[in-house]
Formats: sequence, C-alpha cells, structure tokens
Amino acid sequence: MRAYNFSAGPAILPIDVLEEVQSELVDYQNTGMSIMEMSHRGKEYSEIHEETISNIKELLNIPEGYSVLFMTGGASSQFALAPMNLLCNDEIADYTNSGAWSKKAIKEAKLIGNVNVIADCADEIPTRVPSIDECNFTNNASYIHLTSNETISGAQWKLFPENTAPLVADMSSDFLSKPLDISNFGLIYAGAQKNLGPAGVTLVIIRDELADKCPEHIPTIFRYKTYIENNSLFNTVPTFPVYVLCLVTRWMKKIGGINEIQKINEDKANKLYKAIDSSDFYVGTAVKECRSTMNVTWRIKNQELESLFLEEASQHNLKTLKGHRSVGGIRASIYNAFPELGVDALIAFMKNFESKNG
Repeated sequence: MRAYNFSAGPAILPIDVLEEVQSELVDYQNTGMSIMEMSHRGKEYSEIHEETISNIKELLNIPEGYSVLFMTGGASSQFALAPMNLLCNDEIADYTNSGAWSKKAIKEAKLIGNVNVIADCADEIPTRVPSIDECNFTNNASYIHLTSNETISGAQWKLFPENTAPLVADMSSDFLSKPLDISNFGLIYAGAQKNLGPAGVTLVIIRDELADKCPEHIPTIFRYKTYIENNSLFNTVPTFPVYVLCLVTRWMKKIGGINEIQKINEDKANKLYKAIDSSDFYVGTAVKECRSTMNVTWRIKNQELESLFLEEASQHNLKTLKGHRSVGGIRASIYNAFPELGVDALIAFMKNFESKNG
C-alpha cells in the first residue's frame, strides 16, 4: 500500500507516471535499452526532449521570444547564475525577502553585484510575503527577484509586481500549479523535485533578449545564452529526469491542463485550511491572504503534542508531515500530484487526534 507522502521535496509523483516509468525502465519502447543508457543526441531522447519543451510551452501558453531550458544544480545554482548573467557593471538588482529561500538568493547575489532589499518580512510571525505597496523599487533596477512560494513557511505570492524591470522568480515549489502570464516575467527557474519530477533537472524559462546581457567574462557553461543556442544540449542533459518531466507534463494535459490543475489544488488547500481554522486545537502559521496552496503549515496550540501527532500520523500512513527543521511544527505539501483522498484522510486523522487530545 502506497503512503500518502506529504514531503516538501523530493515529492510525490503521479502514480500513472511512476507505473509508466516502471514499465519502460529496462526496455524503452522496444529499443532494448533504458532511457538512462541512451545518448542525449540520439533519436529516442531527442523526441522526449522536444516534446517536453512543447508541452511546457502549451501548458503555460509561453509566447514567442522565450526559451525553455533544462539545467542542473537546482534553484540553488540559479541563485548565483541569475545575477551572474543579468547583474552587470554598477547596476542594482531588487530583491524581496520573504523567507529562507529568499535569504539564500540574496546572499548569493550580494557576492556578485549590488543588491537592494526592497521589502523584508522574512522573520515575521505569522509568515507572509510582502505586499506590492511596501516594495521600495529602485529606479532602473537590473531586475526584481522574488520567491513565489516559500516552501518552509507556507507563504505564497498571489499577485506579482508590475514594473519596468524584468521580474525574476524562483518558482521551485509552485511552478505549473496555476496559470501564469509569462510575458510579465524575464526569468523563471524551478528545481523539478517539488512539483515537476525527480531531482536532477532545473527548469528555466527566459526571455531571450535578457541572455544577451551576460558579461563576456562569465564562463561559457554558466551563460543562459549557451543553453539557448544549444537547445540545452551544450553538455549532457539529465536525460532521465527530463523523461519523467515529459511524462508528468503529458499527465497534466490528460487531466485537463493548467486551469483544471489550479482548481484541484485550490480545492485541496481550501479543505485543509478549513479544517485548521474551524478548530481551537490547531493554528495556521501563515497570514490568511498569503497562504500557500502547495505547502500548508500549522501548529498544535499545545506544541508538546506535535511529536505524538507526527508519530500517530505516520502509523496511519500519513508520512513526512514534520515541519522544516528550522521552524518545526507541521507541514503538508500537497503538490499537483497529491491526491485529494490523501487530504481527506489527513483531515479525518486531525479530527480524531483532536477528539482524543483536545
């Protein structure tokens, strides 16, 4: 029996995808080889590569003038690569600080160039993301950076700044969870292991003209332009993670596309938040207007009971509900692939635990 896996990442994948991977793992489509054994320049992998790009463009209605890239190193590598490519000379980049991942991005950018933190609510409790009104934007900033969904704190941007500077977003934990107007962004990056596929591939969407900003001294392998010009095949692409990402995007299209996925995600999150808010036993940790649809965070008012909650939840096949080690508490990551039945099972357990311990 499969567990209900609430892990923040690496995270749950659609069961249909896992079963297809299983069936093709040793012998991919009667080639006598696993996809992991094939050349990244061969016909079979090339078809997967192109389909994955096409599916992502279709799901998000990505306009002309943007490229979809497959890179490595997770979002952590992009914390450095974005300013290396986009922050030139004496320019200033605007950063919002809404939590742990924003802090990491700011730290890396400061090693490379001038950074202006235009809003900072990272240490506030309850947690939130900045409002657009409180952002002190720099005139002629090189770009504006934000973390769209703080996985640890469970706070998420619902509206994005509209500014003349390109918007750069770390979307690792909510990419492809809802529609986006891509034309509002200059650069989006996302580690795959939260909401897209297995660890190993980092998805990047970039407005092509921004890649021309990269200073000449940046090594070739670290330039976005290199990946654009070589269709992400300058070096060996992580073929197996891209293959799984291809299957995930097929699954997304099959169940109705990005609008249907948004509806499902909102229904799941609303159910769980309603269970928290209707109780005097549990308390949410994020400001209601900023609550994440991907990572739901809460505490038990009597925090001494949280270890028992987690232990008993695991016994009921509700796994990896422990909050991040830096903040504690309880966190349910309910990404695209997480089934609504798992949310229902969690809510039933929460009510039963409260009745016994409240």
